[in-house]
Amino acid sequence: MKDILIIVLLAAGHLGFSHSVFAERTYEREAPPRELSPAQAKLAASNYQKYCALCHGDNREGHKNDHAPSLRSKSLFESGVPHSILRPMSYGRVGTAMGGYLDEVGGPMTLDETWDLSYWLFWQSGAERVKLSEKPVIGDVVQGQKVFKENCTACHGKNGEGITAPALANQSFLAHNKDEFIRYAIEQGRDGTPMPSFSGKLSAADIDNVTAYIRSKASEAKISKIQLKKLPTPDQYVVNPGNGDPEFELQDGKFVSSEDLFAAMKAKKRLVLLDTRVPSVWQRAHLEGSVPFPYYSNLEKRMHELPKDVQIVAYCSCPRAAAEYLTAQLEQLGFDNTAVLYEGIFGWMNLGYPVVRAAGLGSE
Repeated sequence: MKDILIIVLLAAGHLGFSHSVFAERTYEREAPPRELSPAQAKLAASNYQKYCALCHGDNREGHKNDHAPSLRSKSLFESGVPHSILRPMSYGRVGTAMGGYLDEVGGPMTLDETWDLSYWLFWQSGAERVKLSEKPVIGDVVQGQKVFKENCTACHGKNGEGITAPALANQSFLAHNKDEFIRYAIEQGRDGTPMPSFSGKLSAADIDNVTAYIRSKASEAKISKIQLKKLPTPDQYVVNPGNGDPEFELQDGKFVSSEDLFAAMKAKKRLVLLDTRVPSVWQRAHLEGSVPFPYYSNLEKRMHELPKDVQIVAYCSCPRAAAEYLTAQLEQLGFDNTAVLYEGIFGWMNLGYPVVRAAGLGSE
């Protein structure tokens, strides 16, 4: 049947069932999203390479940096377009390396461009959309935790924090995705990725239970909208301009440790700190005195903003991919005093070093 997907679930006895459990689940097909004009598709493809390929891969294969997920999995796009793709692209995933790319949160893309990129990714995947229910998935949270522990922790972490796979306990993930989206991912897996289908491995009831367990990690905390700060101007880039330079012993001639960088900052050494993430995450939290200078910057146009006689330290949250990408380009343009923060900003924060946070987000 063309417009009905029949899912057959078979639970194996090794999960504690005395006999196999057979269940059948049906999903209606949903109409595909609008097609893009040639001009829209060309711009979307260009935006993907400019903003996404560094972590998600040139061919959308995923896991090039920071375990960024595959963006060509059919099971993702048949269940997740547009909002489960559009929202993280637009607003990011707070607490992860994924920043928001929508201009209203400090990113580089307009709303139309984020919509077009979502649809471009869908059409590239070759998926057919599935209509998912808005109803909550009801299950046994205690049993779901047990099944999660047996099957999911190696990749998603003991508490859903994410290891080599996405963080399932992330509040923005849980706020933006409905239960059926989560359930469908468990049931169908993510083709072309290490995420297997659990259809035939778990009973329908246990897929419900795991979904309910993941949903139970959602809190009542709301993702707050922050007041955007005015970006620093080039005359503000150098921290402590009248003081001496730091003397870093760089690991592999490239990396500076959080300990050494913090010591230099406390000693008020002369520095330029480049935050190479999308500016929306700089708005939320950044190293004091740092400048938003994203990895996708046109350096030939912006290089005049940076001094060549001052130590430049770049950082990101990957923990190093974007910063290394940018500093490699700077070196090709004749900048000899560059370094990369080895631990990245998340490592910096985990070590207890301070960041400047947006108003209303607390302090570190």
